[in-house]
Amino acid sequence: MTDQERTEDLAQLLARLKSEYDVTETEIARRIGTGVSTINSWANRTRGGKRGPNRERLRALAEAFPKFTEDEIFAAAGRESPGPLDAEAEARILDLWRGLTEDQQRAKEVELRALNDFNRTGQ
Repeated sequence: MTDQERTEDLAQLLARLKSEYDVTETEIARRIGTGVSTINSWANRTRGGKRGPNRERLRALAEAFPKFTEDEIFAAAGRESPGPLDAEAEARILDLWRGLTEDQQRAKEVELRALNDFNRTGQ
């Protein structure tokens, strides 16, 4: 990623995306399953804005427009991108999970839900 890409905000990234793919905000919204008003608010938002797009929408944007990486999109939105989870990592986590008691599993599930909720909303 270049220094320019690291410092661009979501509005700037969307402008590049629209140019690169020759699409409108309407087409972006259609491809990621959200409203045009949502894309418009992202296009007119700067990093200092109150609340940005959720993780699922950012991932959908990366999937629909693969010339833009998930890391690049998350950075532009001022969010950390979720870590990778390959089959090997998933197997290690599941093995650890199976070693916990039922009460420990419930407690960890509550903790994981809280972390995921925080990552989804940024709050």
